[in-house]
Amino acid sequence: MDWLEIKEFFKDAFKYILIIVVVLFLAVYVVGLQQVVGPSMSPNLKNGDILILDKITYRFKNINRGDVVSLYYADSKYLIKRVVGLPHEYVEFQNGELYIDGTKYEEEYLNGVQTANFSLNELGYNEIPDDMYLVLGDNRGDSLDSRDASVGLIKKSDILGKVRLRIWPLNQMKIV
Repeated sequence: MDWLEIKEFFKDAFKYILIIVVVLFLAVYVVGLQQVVGPSMSPNLKNGDILILDKITYRFKNINRGDVVSLYYADSKYLIKRVVGLPHEYVEFQNGELYIDGTKYEEEYLNGVQTANFSLNELGYNEIPDDMYLVLGDNRGDSLDSRDASVGLIKKSDILGKVRLRIWPLNQMKIV
């Protein structure tokens, strides 16, 4: 091997290493894939759906009511839920209707799904603390979510990212 061959080898190797580093950076910090497990987000998202997750938006923008998010739960598990309550709000459900700080709020995405009576007081709060959120599954009758004391309110730091797109099954691809 002469000097030119060695130089070309390292030049080519550097390109591939750079591509690998960029792909890893994107996968860790910018986007990810997440699979829906279970019926808790039905009918909007179903068991087995594969989603594209935006991991960077919430570093620069606020989390909004209605956002579908992926969050860490119980060390090695992830949940897909919808943000319903924001910091400094009092949330309750009465007769299947959502009330935020005493004002009725419509949840158009539920398509007639009813929610059992619930109030933030059941979790021991008068309002949602700073950097915490109340998250619920769309299938309110079959969802492990903030209403359960084992989940409770979710810290912002436990939210992995915002669900942007369902990519599987292909015939049901859509922006979430």
